[in-house]
This record gives sequence, structure tokens and C-alpha cells, in this order.
Amino acid sequence: MSLHGGNKLKIGLFGANCSSGRNVTKVPERWSGNWADNRRLALMADDAGIDFMLPIGRWKGYGGETDYQGATLETMTWACGLLQITRRMTVFGTVHAPLFHPIIAAKKMVTADHIGEGRFGLNIVVGWNEDEFEMFGVQQRDHDARYHYAQEWLDAIKLMWSEREDFDFEGQYFKLKGVRAKPKPYGGTQPLIMNAGASPTGREFAVSNCDAFFMQASRVSVDETAQRVAVVKSLAREHGRDIGVYTVGVIVCRPTNKEAEEYHHHCAVEQADWSAVDNLLALRKITPDTVSKEEFLLQRHQFAHGNSGLPLIGDPDCVAEQLIVLSKAGLTGIAVSLVNYADELPYLRAEVLPRLERAGLRLPA
Repeated sequence: MSLHGGNKLKIGLFGANCSSGRNVTKVPERWSGNWADNRRLALMADDAGIDFMLPIGRWKGYGGETDYQGATLETMTWACGLLQITRRMTVFGTVHAPLFHPIIAAKKMVTADHIGEGRFGLNIVVGWNEDEFEMFGVQQRDHDARYHYAQEWLDAIKLMWSEREDFDFEGQYFKLKGVRAKPKPYGGTQPLIMNAGASPTGREFAVSNCDAFFMQASRVSVDETAQRVAVVKSLAREHGRDIGVYTVGVIVCRPTNKEAEEYHHHCAVEQADWSAVDNLLALRKITPDTVSKEEFLLQRHQFAHGNSGLPLIGDPDCVAEQLIVLSKAGLTGIAVSLVNYADELPYLRAEVLPRLERAGLRLPA
């Protein structure tokens, strides 16, 4: 499994199952998110030695002029398709625990794990997007209760993935009788589990249950990122566990810094889908009525520049150096988005990945 392989800095592709990916832009070359392009990208990424592909669990999108992320491929069936055609990389399914019964979810994920011969991963989401939950007719729980529910959901799934035969499960949210779950995950292992809980409760859930934790890298300093990583790893050790710590980023790499900066400005400022950005922020309760003007403009700027991902903008030397610095801060890996994943990945493979190999962070594909 590639996430357990020899690359010191893991690199994944984030959000390719969604139209526009994670760039809130109107440029005509933006990512389609359709199956043909996802299939082409997965084959290319697997050949390049990319470690994983991570989808977004999106059901409704954010509107705007582009209907940002309005067309999305469901993540577990998407993962099955990609696992069938690839050989090495891990492919995640992003699962909203409140929307999938644990018996159905466990069976779907084991099926994917067998298709990929142990390369399926679970990205568990406890839920936050209220208008999507309303679409399902599901009542959103308060913050801490979401994690209590997710804990019970995951406990039930891990029992189904264990060697246990028929069992009963009695909890606050689930009362399951005579549960039988076969086959078990591929090769006697369990799928890798990740989570991105940002609150103290979410972080505690992640370090208690997951193999990988996603956090936002600091936009202020590398030292601040290193401190955040150290806190997460320390909390995991208190639970007797070792956890990989990842972040998210958006890459624009061109032959010169000037070209990269100009293209990024073109996509993220001149051609930003500002109405979609505002819709996205409003769902997070970030509006001119709820925060200061300065904070609103800052958040608006950051979400237009790759949906809050850390911008990595520049020529190959610059982008590689930024990734090297993140690795030195203690990060296990990064999930990146590109304006057009399939068009831009070949240049990253040709110019950036070899620099990371020479720095000792990655093995040759």
C-alpha cells in the first residue's frame, strides 16, 4: 500500500471527483470532474508514483456562475473504478457517517478494498454542510454529538471488519442484532482511516481512531506549522498511537516564478467565481454581518486561492523547496489540487518530483 511505502513525503491529489476541483475559478480550462478525465488522471498519477487520490464528499455544490462543485462523482463507487485500473496508489472514499448506515458502509468499503487488494482508504466526515443535510432530510446534530455518533458508527464498522462472527451492537445511536459481515477486508488488514477534524473534539476523535490526520498548515510561518504537527503527534502518543499528519495545498507551477504568479492571479482573482466563494463562506457563517470587514476580505481571498488550501506558487525549484520545508516541519504528506489536474501533472512529474527525489523525500516512480 503506497501510504505505507518508502516516500518520506507523501503526495496526493485532492478533489478530482468534483467539477472545478478545489479552484473556485471561471477559466475555461478548469477541471471537468467527469469520469473520463478522472480515469485518465488516475492512470497518469499511478504511473508517476503519486501516493493517493482523495475525493470530496459533495452532494449539492456551491452555485455561482460555474455551479462550483455542482457535478460530483460519488466517492465509494469512484474509488472502486479507480482501484480497478491502478496498481499502486491508495484511493480514498470520503464518507459522511450520518448519511450511510454502518452495515451498508462497511460492506461497500470492503468491496472496494478487495477490488484494490488492500489499497482502499476511508476518509470519515461527521458532517457540517447544513443545506446538503436538509436535502437528505437528516437533522444536523450539535458539534460534540456529531463526534459521539461518528465514534459509535466507526466502532460498529471496525467490529464488522474484525474476525468477529455474528454479534450484537448496542449503542445510543445504533442497536444492531445478529450482525454478519463477510468478506473481511483484504489480506487480514483494515483500510487506512483519515479525518480532518479541526476543533479540539474533532482532533481528539482523529488521534484516537485514525491513521492519518489532516490539518491546515500555517500561512504565517513554518515554525507555527511545526508546532501544530507536534501537538497532534503528541496527542496520538498519549493514546499509544502513531499518526500521519497531512495538509492540503494548491499548486501552480510554471517555468518561471513570474509565469506561475501571473497565472495564479488570473485564475484566483481576475477569473475567480466570487459568487461561489461568497456562498461557500456563508455556509461557514462567514459574511460581512458576522465578521469584521478585514476578516471577511481575508477569508474571501484565501478561499478564492484554492478553497483555503496552502498556495504553493512558483517555478519547479520554488515549489519543490516549499514542499521540502513542509516535510521538515514534520508533515507526513500533502494533498494538492491543480486548476487542471491532468494537464498540469506531467510538468510536476518531470520537474518537481525529481527534485524531491534528489532531496531524499521520494523514491523514483
